[in-house]
Amino acid sequence: MAGKVAVVLFNLGGPDSPQAIQPFLFNLFNDPAIIGAPGPIRWLLAQYISAKRAPVAKEIYAKIGGKSPLFDLTRQQAANIQTVLNQGAAAQGREFRCFIAMRYWKPFTAQTVAEVKAWGATQVVLLPLYPQYSSATSGSSLKEWHDAAGRMGLKLPTSTICCYPSEAGFVTAQADLLGKALDRAAMVTNNVRLLFSAHGLPKSLIAQGDPYQAQIEAGAAAIVAKMNRPGLDWKVTYQSRVGPAEWIGPYTDEEIKKAGAEKKGLVILPIAFVSEHSETLVELDMEYFHLAKQAGATAYVRVPALGSHPAFIKGLAGLVTKTLASKSQPCSQSGGRICAAGHSKCPNRGANP
Repeated sequence: MAGKVAVVLFNLGGPDSPQAIQPFLFNLFNDPAIIGAPGPIRWLLAQYISAKRAPVAKEIYAKIGGKSPLFDLTRQQAANIQTVLNQGAAAQGREFRCFIAMRYWKPFTAQTVAEVKAWGATQVVLLPLYPQYSSATSGSSLKEWHDAAGRMGLKLPTSTICCYPSEAGFVTAQADLLGKALDRAAMVTNNVRLLFSAHGLPKSLIAQGDPYQAQIEAGAAAIVAKMNRPGLDWKVTYQSRVGPAEWIGPYTDEEIKKAGAEKKGLVILPIAFVSEHSETLVELDMEYFHLAKQAGATAYVRVPALGSHPAFIKGLAGLVTKTLASKSQPCSQSGGRICAAGHSKCPNRGANP
């Protein structure tokens, strides 16, 4: 189909100034996908939690310049994907333009809907920058898009990419960066443990059929297979838990302590984060580095987030092309459903795995 194709990149967003930190946190905790309480109660809870967490969050962001780098990094990814997509697109009568819609801070989804409409797009592709699907991340962003598009009268053919936890470009890019990190660690010690650290989720959400944890584990296994390093000591772990509820584990901080007690070196790969932000630059690079040193780890190397790694960008552009041609909607890395039958929150839940 010829015409103007708007590719909308979704991500969490992050505060762009110290003054934006508390409102950003409020938007996060006021999302029904994060706190499932009724509207008025959720609003009150979000006000309370954001006010309580803001001072700590300000200290965290102060360590990286007072704001999140996420938007600038996403803008670079968008420019690179757009360049790849437009190579040869004119011959097909197509023009691609990438847009950014952040969930909890600017540019908000409604603003992006207006920009897509003003550009005169004839078709839309929705691309979450969350490789692994969760109803709390991709699901929330996609719902917000459809709600905003409906309110603003944007009625266009729309294709959706739901997940790509072991897509070839994603795996190739991760393996490339991981290989370099393992080589760095090997300069210090040959006794290394690799932790694939992902943002955690409450166990209750996984119990409801969310496929996030299974997709994290599948992606880690695919990266290890790509590495082809027999005997590699590795484990999937989860970071950034908050609140009193039980979260999926094992927890990254506890595994760091265990590795330190065993006098191992550590390599940490942030498998769920495709861009640097506070969880990588502060939690992993500063807090967990200090924890590893205290615990006795003999080395600590953190694998960079994918950013604009050429293999990753090429893989994302390929997913856009694939979903435009796919009859499966939403479209996974393989076209149709990749989740097991028990994952009732799979966006392709109507299809057989």
